[in-house]
Parts: sequence; structure tokens; C-alpha cells
Amino acid sequence: MATYRALVCRSLGLDGLALEGVERKALRDGEVRVAIAAAGVNFPDLLMVQGLYQFKPEVPFVSGMEAAGRIIETCEGSGFAIGDAVVVGAKTGAFAEEIVAREDAVRPLPEGMSFEEGATFSVAFLTAFHGLRTRGRVLTGETVLVLGAAGGVGAAAVQFAKAMGAKVIAAASTQEKLAFARALGADEVVNYCEEVLEKAVAGLTGGRGADVVLDPVGWAPASLCRCVAFGGRILIVGFAGGSLPSYPANRLLLKGASLIGVRAGEAGRRDPAARLKEWEEILAFIAKHALKPTISAQVPLAEFKRAFDAVAERRAMGRIVLTM
Repeated sequence: MATYRALVCRSLGLDGLALEGVERKALRDGEVRVAIAAAGVNFPDLLMVQGLYQFKPEVPFVSGMEAAGRIIETCEGSGFAIGDAVVVGAKTGAFAEEIVAREDAVRPLPEGMSFEEGATFSVAFLTAFHGLRTRGRVLTGETVLVLGAAGGVGAAAVQFAKAMGAKVIAAASTQEKLAFARALGADEVVNYCEEVLEKAVAGLTGGRGADVVLDPVGWAPASLCRCVAFGGRILIVGFAGGSLPSYPANRLLLKGASLIGVRAGEAGRRDPAARLKEWEEILAFIAKHALKPTISAQVPLAEFKRAFDAVAERRAMGRIVLTM
């Protein structure tokens, strides 16, 4: 039986990861086999192997949620051809030399993108767009506050919010990360390790606050309730900070604010037609505004620990990819 290398989680915890030979499985109807060139490392990958993510696969499993490469095998009647350059979205299985995926989880590599860029845009770009446009309904001229603005989702959100005609305030923990966010199009920046976030946002908005706050960090709820404008929207994207915040209902009431959960992957699984339309909009934005993921590091699959450490320690700016 033919085998390929894959990053297998044998037990929960980063020490439970190992690079192993995995037996190749036969294709079933509606599936394709992709030789992976690059795979994007996401914060949920880190959480998943620790058993801390909302989706908890049974061990052992192959880690990794997104990748890009070329089709090397198809079933009869497939909509893809051998040699097609594609991106793959999956709950697991992407940190490997190849992956078997349903055709509806595979899309053509966007024109002008490298495999590394293609492997890092699906999760972050989809999450940011779904949050800002589909859930947050960002309008031209509104002010958007993006926390964790140098991370994968944050960086994508800065780009999309700017392309949507919003004034963008990027918040991050170092001056280097803020310079990175400015280069992506942020109008204003806040170092929340050196300034009180709500005071800085008030100063930048004439005391009004931000119309939309996108939070992939899990920031202090009382602080964000002060940051948001009356009638504004707080988008809960994730908890990279490690804690699960509890929002004070009275503060949301006083601000007439909406607290909105953003779970892009599940939304697409529940409404595939809406997801298809959303992808068309995303690709149109990418083409019109020349948007691309920013790759901060390319790490060989065998050195996966280095990539996971960079994500865990929040040293990455933009995206990290594993290359095969």
C-alpha cells in the first residue's frame, strides 16, 4: 500500500504530534486527490490538537485545515482535471503531502496567487469577509476597529474593511505589528500594550466609538462595550487570548449594541448556496482590490514545531505556511 507523510495527532497536546507515513486511501465518488504544495497554519489548528477547539476530532487525526496544490487523481465525471491548481478547505488532513477531499471542498487556485498564498487565504479571508460583510454589514464611511490586526484574520479584516470603504483602526501589541497593519491599509493604529484601548478609540473617533468591532482575541468585554458606538456591532470571531469573555448585558443595552457570533465554516455547511455566493463576492473583492495574504514565514513540514511555536507565541505577522 502506498504511503505519504502526514502530521498526525496521536494524543492531545503539541507533544502528541508526529510526522508519520500514512496509508493512501482509495477515492470514493465525488472525491479528488490533491498533492499538497503548501498548507496554512491557523490558530484553530493549535487549539484543535490541544482539544480546545469547538470541533474535536477523535485521535488519531491528521492536523491542518487548509492547503493548496494540484489534482493528481479524480473520479469519473469529476469537474476537475489532473494537474488543476486548487485550494482545499478541510476540518483536518491538510498538514500532509496529499489529501483526499470532496469536490465541494476544493476550488480553483485564484488567478495570480502562489500555492503559498492560496494555502493561507481560505480560512482567514473567509472568516474576515463573513464577519465584516455577511454578519457585520459594514457600510462605506463606517469606522471598523480590528483587534489582533497583525494576525491571520486581523490582517485580512484590515484589508477587507478598507476595501469596503471603512475607516480602519488597527489594534495590536507591538509597534512592528502596527507598522505591518498600516502597510495593509489601516488608517489609525493603537498599541493596546501601551495605551488604554477604549480611551485611544474615543480619541480617534471624537468620542463616538467604532461602528464595528472585530475581535478574534477575546478582549475584555467592558472595554469593547466602551469602544463600540451607539447602535454598533461587536463581532466575536475567536479567543486567541485564551479566555472566554462574558458580556455584560446592561452595557450592551445602554449602547443599543449588537453582539454577533462569527462562525464562517459552520455557516457554509448549513447554507452551501449562500457560501457559494459569498465566495464569488470574496474573489471579486480580491480581483478588484488586489488583495492577498501576507506570508511571514515558509516552514518545511518536517519543522512543524517551529511553525506551531510562532503561532502559539503570537510572533507571526500575517500567515505562516508549511511547505511540502
